[in-house]
Amino acid sequence: MSAGTAPGRLTRLAASTAVAIAIALAAKPAGAQFTPNYQDTDLRTVIAAISEVTGRNFLIDSRVTGRVTFLTSTPLSEEALYEAFLTMLEMNQFVAIPDGEFIRIVPDANSRTLPSPTTADERGALVTQVVRVDNVNAAQLVAVLRPMLGQSAHLTALQNSNMLVIVDRLANVERIVDVIDAMDREAAQDIEVIRLEHAFAGDVVRTLSTTAQATQAATGGMPLVQLVAHDRTNSVLLSGSQAERLRYRALIAFLDEPVQGGGDTRVHYLKYADAEDLATRLNEQFGRGGSAPAAGGAAPPEGALPDEGPVVIWAHPPTNALVINAPSRVMQNILAIVDQIDIPRAQVQVNAIIVEMSEQKAAELGVTWVVDGSGGNDAIGLTNFGSTTPGVVQLGTAAASDTPSPQAIPEGGVFAVGRIRDQGTSWAAIVSALRGDGQVNIISEPQIMVLDNAEAEQHVGQEVPFRTGEYAQVGQVPGAINPFTTINREPVGTTLRITPQINEGSGMILTIELEQSSIAPGAQGAADIILNQRRIVSEVFAQDGEILVLGGLIDDQLRQNEQRVPGLGRVPGLGWLFRARSTERVKTNMLMFIRPVILRDSVQRQFVTSQKYEYIRELQRQQSEEPVRLMREETVPLLPELESEPTIPQAQPGAPNGDEGTGSNDGD
Repeated sequence: MSAGTAPGRLTRLAASTAVAIAIALAAKPAGAQFTPNYQDTDLRTVIAAISEVTGRNFLIDSRVTGRVTFLTSTPLSEEALYEAFLTMLEMNQFVAIPDGEFIRIVPDANSRTLPSPTTADERGALVTQVVRVDNVNAAQLVAVLRPMLGQSAHLTALQNSNMLVIVDRLANVERIVDVIDAMDREAAQDIEVIRLEHAFAGDVVRTLSTTAQATQAATGGMPLVQLVAHDRTNSVLLSGSQAERLRYRALIAFLDEPVQGGGDTRVHYLKYADAEDLATRLNEQFGRGGSAPAAGGAAPPEGALPDEGPVVIWAHPPTNALVINAPSRVMQNILAIVDQIDIPRAQVQVNAIIVEMSEQKAAELGVTWVVDGSGGNDAIGLTNFGSTTPGVVQLGTAAASDTPSPQAIPEGGVFAVGRIRDQGTSWAAIVSALRGDGQVNIISEPQIMVLDNAEAEQHVGQEVPFRTGEYAQVGQVPGAINPFTTINREPVGTTLRITPQINEGSGMILTIELEQSSIAPGAQGAADIILNQRRIVSEVFAQDGEILVLGGLIDDQLRQNEQRVPGLGRVPGLGWLFRARSTERVKTNMLMFIRPVILRDSVQRQFVTSQKYEYIRELQRQQSEEPVRLMREETVPLLPELESEPTIPQAQPGAPNGDEGTGSNDGD
């Protein structure tokens, strides 16, 4: 036999042996013992043999392939044989899942997506089990239990019900449940509530927490105790093992000693509130020792806090700190109020959009003429429609002056015809025609950022001088007069004033004053500059990110003007020689919108800032791509790249860190 044909013969021999064993196993009566032996046998052949022996129906996935070897010298029962078969599938990364009358054999990777029973008789069967955890957080157990599961297993924590869902083979699920039971029992700890008589619960917890953290860092384990301050009852909640609770209870009793003199002084550094304003408010409430005297000078009721001494509160503006001198019980009330007031306030970014679109059309047509027959004792006549279209009279006046003015020439097309004579009759006629179309599309986008319940103002524009008065003053030189004019400068442009008040949730009340003004073209009869002004003062309610329209103006004007010679101007055909017409159509649409956005944290503020910063930087970068004209050695200024994370300076030893400092006589 050649070496090339030996493997093929061995394979056929193994397959024949497996078939023979399957036939022999199937022929044995119920309750009989089996001694199967497979040597490098195809897995599908083994599955067929197990199906014949156990009477189970298998649905085999197309990806189930491979060869197995199973050797035994000890007879096995039918149940033990099936357990060994499930273990054989597990070693080849396959799993058997009951599905009604059939059993699916699929790869491990697909097992979690198929329905599996909650219980099974075989330890190698796939099951789904829900485990309830009573004393520890189920989400924290996921990280501990995950390494104990295979890649195909599934483990999920249900936060609301504090349960764990496990999908794995029964043997491993039972092991995981035993581990959960052991951890759940050991995590149960008693909680003690220790009321303090003299010390402040927040100070005691901060002091002892530092000790607990140092112990944890030295041992490298979990914290031995947990301490929580309850400010309203001035109590410390203590949890942990009994031995550790006894040790910390003794420390709490030592710290809860009365202070000599009946009072203490603390320095409380504020993070967000204004120290001067807050000190004024606190003095108004606690200026009499923390409580108002009883009516009629009667003694306070039983259980009320006694007036242990005066309360003094003053502010230190350079460090934005409060210096408080008060009895311990009053001190607790003061600091509890300060902690609730000294919180970060949200900010609001208001984007206003002012849109103005106008369309203007104008048309003029007129004929003016003059006949001068004074040189030949003939008639003299003319037409003049100065308020409609300038004509021959205006041009003649401008030409006759010593300094002719080009402004006298009418706009549009001017056509003239005539004959001027020294003797006889002279005549001239002028036809003027004008057609004008104009469009205006203006969009202003003022933006402003402001703290909650604070007023902000933004003005973009210029100051324009207005003449408010003038008079002549007689000078010291006889006959000399000094003219004097008074001028007042007024802002012209876009002004936005806003005061937001954020409510519970994402809504806010906005007090808004929006004004836009511009200089209008000069009008006839006006003594000085004319301003176009649009102003809205309103108080509205808006949701975060909602766009509201504050107000608008839709103006549609049509002006028609006709001047004519009575009678002659209506003669058909020749009437146009004795009239002038002008028509003007002005249509204006203007709307004002706002969009407030609440910025609750530094991430949102940084995003808005970086967005505008990069927009300006990109415009500068595009300009820098072109060389500077006539100065090629110069470069266009460019903003530096914005840092993604700002650098936070390290606190110096002894410097205030924004939490709380204590005086030298607080006794803790």
